Amino acid sequence: MADDTLRGKTVLIVDDATIIRLMLRKMFQRNGITVAGEAEDGEEAVRLYEAMCPDFVTMDITMPGMDGITATRKIMMFNPKARIIMVSALGQESKVREAISAGAKDFIVKPLKEDRLMSSVRRVLIEA
Repeated sequence: MADDTLRGKTVLIVDDATIIRLMLRKMFQRNGITVAGEAEDGEEAVRLYEAMCPDFVTMDITMPGMDGITATRKIMMFNPKARIIMVSALGQESKVREAISAGAKDFIVKPLKEDRLMSSVRRVLIEA
């Protein structure tokens, strides 16, 4: 059942793994969030963010080409109020700290759990 506080919000999903993007898309759709776009790498993420200005972004850290931390920095330069939630695998604690210092508002560890993801999204959107 969709949460009314999230209904109509837009997200840009950034992950090089198609299966992760699909999982995130389904979780967001179940919760009334519109998927504005999907990107496979940081360069595409920055381009799409600038074109769409979604309410928030889920950003993988490790991707080919431009990584998520660099993409986060570039998005934050474009919009200092951007809301970015990093998605990382276990064992990337130093990268997570780096991502937060780059401007990310929260991080979620893979494997993804829908309740944790939605809790993070609510918090990030409310604090904005």
